[in-house]
Amino acid sequence: MADRLAKLSTENAVVIFTTSQCSMSHTVESHFSDLTVSAAVHELDKDPRGRDMERELARRLGRSPPRGGASIIRGSPSLSPPVPAVFIGGKLVGSTDRVMLLHLAGKLVPMLKGAGAMWL
Repeated sequence: MADRLAKLSTENAVVIFTTSQCSMSHTVESHFSDLTVSAAVHELDKDPRGRDMERELARRLGRSPPRGGASIIRGSPSLSPPVPAVFIGGKLVGSTDRVMLLHLAGKLVPMLKGAGAMWL
């Protein structure tokens, strides 16, 4: 699963892994759109291997994976869901909090420019 995640996370300058019902994912997507960044979005609840990717993202983010078959995809979110998970330039940046911290610190736009996601 790590190989699939690595491949998908490098298909665009900005890649967001989400679920179709995640409001925080919508917030992150809107933020990138406001910055005129076109992000590739992968909705884990619409992918046959989404649960496995969710577990791998949780591992990479240092969050506990859902237990006992629970999954944000099945509508039973863990205490700290792994979505949205944002990759910029193929590198895992983190979730909404990290993206917003980078933006407020003035570091997000240079990161996006360095990844080729924006030019101005």
